[in-house]
Amino acid sequence: MATLTRTARSSALPDPIRAVIFDMDGTLLSTEAAQHRAFEEAGAALGSPVPEEVLEAMIGVSRDANEVMLAERLGPEFPLARFYADSDVLFEAAIDAGLPLRPGAQAILRHFRDAGVPLALCTSTQGGKAQERLAKAGLLDYFDVVVTRSDVTNAKPHPEPYLLTASLLGVDPAHCVAVEDSYAGVRSSTAAGIATVMVPDMLPATEEQILLAAEILPSLSALRDLLLAPAES
Repeated sequence: MATLTRTARSSALPDPIRAVIFDMDGTLLSTEAAQHRAFEEAGAALGSPVPEEVLEAMIGVSRDANEVMLAERLGPEFPLARFYADSDVLFEAAIDAGLPLRPGAQAILRHFRDAGVPLALCTSTQGGKAQERLAKAGLLDYFDVVVTRSDVTNAKPHPEPYLLTASLLGVDPAHCVAVEDSYAGVRSSTAAGIATVMVPDMLPATEEQILLAAEILPSLSALRDLLLAPAES
């Protein structure tokens, strides 16, 4: 198994790095903005607009957890089933029109693959949809392990998804690095004992993420620069 060894890398990251685990939506795929718009438009069309702070709270969180949150915060009059049905139509139309990658996504995955470092994906999206999006984006073959919402009892921000991912990789969490964009994702990976690099998308890093994460980076290209030096273990 190849590893990455430290040059000028952050001392908060493991040395060596034996595996890298990526989130999907908002980290590798630029899908969070499309999902946000779909939720916003569906709520408005139903005459039940969803407040912006609620939309932001949904980012990076599994659908089942968001359903509970929406019911609690918007009350029993909110048309939850219709809202999701309509937003799904809008979101899938956006996906069909094109599934853009976040800048530098394919390059960073190719870098790790060429260095021989095991890669995994850990997402809150359900299994079939996650696999379909990865395949459509041309990213599926990069990953040795894919863990989705369908594979765990407890979704992010619980540590279970990342603990399962590390276990399937056969790598101690202390020797992994996670790459995340959302608050729920950073909480999940750090609770699993994994050094985490946050690359914000829809949500800026707050004091909580600055304290939790090993690094906050502006782009995946910056991650490539941070984890530059491949070496054989």
